[in-house]
Amino acid sequence: MTPLRIPHPRQFRLAFAALLLSACRTDQRPRANGETGDASKPSDSLVISAAGGVEVWFTLARAAQGPDGKTCLERGLEIRRGETRVQVPLLYTGTPPVLLDDSTMRALLWNHCRPVDAYRVDLRSGRPLRENVRSRP
Repeated sequence: MTPLRIPHPRQFRLAFAALLLSACRTDQRPRANGETGDASKPSDSLVISAAGGVEVWFTLARAAQGPDGKTCLERGLEIRRGETRVQVPLLYTGTPPVLLDDSTMRALLWNHCRPVDAYRVDLRSGRPLRENVRSRP
């Protein structure tokens, strides 16, 4: 009978690191228009374009229900520049964002099918900054 061989702890660490890296990998290949992993989810759609080849796309989607019982679809935003993809974090909206200048757009945060707050989003970093309520037009 062959004795049971126990792997060295370093092998466990290497295997865990490889698993962790593969789970955190981002998809860098361009997606074809209309390509989705799930037939029930809407396809990515171009919302606005800016100078320098910047495009803003609706990507993620979540079904929501308003206080009146009506349902809607709230969409996540992604900024694309060539092969680079930048998700706008934690900002789902029900209306297209508005381009303010070559580096900034305004997007409305939606929750339960209603706009909650306005955010200025940096088109380079994707970072949303809440607007001061008094400064809105």
